[in-house]
Amino acid sequence: MDHDRNPLPRTKHLLAQSKEVSFERLNGPEQVHLGFTDREDEMRVVFVAGDGGERVVKYGEEEDEVRQVAATAAERYQVEDMCDGPANQSVGWRDPGFIFNGVMTNLKKGKRYYYKVGSDSGGWSPTYSFVSRNEDSDETVAFMFGDMGTATPYRTFIRTQDESISTLKWILRDIEALGNKPAFVSHIGDISYARGYAWIWDNFFNQIEPVASKMAYHVCIGNHEYDWPQQPWKPEWAAYAKDGGGECGVPYSLRFKMPGNSSFSTGTRAPATRNLYYSFNMGSVHFVYFSTETNFLQGSAQYKFLEHDLENVDRKKTPFVVVQGHRPMYTTSNEIRDTPLREKMQQHLEPLLVKNNVTLALWGHVHRYERFCPLNNFTCGEIDSSGPKQGGYPVHVVIGMAGQDWQPIWEPRPEHTDLPIFPQPKRSIYRGGEFGYTRLVATKKKLTLSYVGNHDGEVHDTVEILATGEVFSGSGSASGEKTEFPDTVLEGGMASPIFSQFVKGGSVLLLGAFVGYVIGFVSRSRKETPASGNSWLPVKTEDS
Repeated sequence: MDHDRNPLPRTKHLLAQSKEVSFERLNGPEQVHLGFTDREDEMRVVFVAGDGGERVVKYGEEEDEVRQVAATAAERYQVEDMCDGPANQSVGWRDPGFIFNGVMTNLKKGKRYYYKVGSDSGGWSPTYSFVSRNEDSDETVAFMFGDMGTATPYRTFIRTQDESISTLKWILRDIEALGNKPAFVSHIGDISYARGYAWIWDNFFNQIEPVASKMAYHVCIGNHEYDWPQQPWKPEWAAYAKDGGGECGVPYSLRFKMPGNSSFSTGTRAPATRNLYYSFNMGSVHFVYFSTETNFLQGSAQYKFLEHDLENVDRKKTPFVVVQGHRPMYTTSNEIRDTPLREKMQQHLEPLLVKNNVTLALWGHVHRYERFCPLNNFTCGEIDSSGPKQGGYPVHVVIGMAGQDWQPIWEPRPEHTDLPIFPQPKRSIYRGGEFGYTRLVATKKKLTLSYVGNHDGEVHDTVEILATGEVFSGSGSASGEKTEFPDTVLEGGMASPIFSQFVKGGSVLLLGAFVGYVIGFVSRSRKETPASGNSWLPVKTEDS
């Protein structure tokens, strides 16, 4: 049965078997998407073609003069590389074609470039464009989310994610508003939700192409790309199951090519799992990605990478640091299976984040939005009596609300788990179940993360973090263009008590004035009501 309890297309008795179904010859390359390399003057492009013949990238600064040429390399994977069903069974396997990647080099800073991919014999893609990174600019723009998936225009064997259509629609709106400013997308795990059904990957990349062909599309691995019964690192306390549908990270590893060279053996004939941990700079922000599905404990290769990377950030160049992984270190959803894993992350990784003054920690996996106070060991940050604390407390934000529609409940009261009452702990500042994405905008003075809802495209929550450490917490304005912040400033993570008293006093005065106005208005209205005994006030008159 599939996820909606429909029977899968299998027979009890095999009657006949066809020849292997091959990849249809395409009119030209498809599934085009961009990515950063380790150099700021480069941009990588990845695409799919139906055969392994030679393909190139042509690019330039004028749309009708794409004369610079970059070579490409091709890779592919076979059904024998899959680790379990349905990925290695006929019900799930489809030929993925050939995956090409090439690098456009010597790009000028902050310039718009035009490019196309393909060959004369195999056909050409349309001409796309992007804006290159500019290391001289301190401005950063990124669109960030997790767990989006894809929507198919047909019924298939597994549930797909219709909300992904709205997420991409609003991001495209924001891209158009950017003009010639560089930006990128960050998708932190649970990418396509193919789960062993290969054509879902094709559908996903075709769906994101209008965005991913315009700017770098960066990812980190999630449980639905990787987890399988025989995965090589599988401690008893981790809730690793078979969420990857037998893919064991192979499509993820070959269809994306992220910076760095991280890899981890699958222990099978399948190629090593790649794109596990890496980092790059964009404007005033240093972005770090890591894997929650492979070894992150102290002493592991991944831990050593994180330790070295965070300790060597140039805070004069990038005053803000954003760390991203799939499974959250903190959540108030009732996700009890991952409790032991979260405890290990808090034990091994949280001290690194605090010691190195990480600004934001972004997570997916839980299909909701939730923002926490600056946090360490379940405690909102504070200034010790002896002076400022060592390091800074990261603001943790769960952003797995981009498309997947399975929603866990929030944590119920421990003594009444059977009742639908879900108290919100003090550390949880804002939480909601609305689909959407986040928009990060930063300069060297401040970083702003805004939560945009899919139902209206407006900003519903915002956090602003200054380079000096103060954290402002608020919600978006009705226009979605300007962010309004309430009069609460968090200094090192805690609200200033003196300032809070002023706010409380002012609130009481405003409330009193408002109540007095209402009482006076009602009294006056009663006096002006005609003597007919009608006590109703007109809602609409001919004059209005």
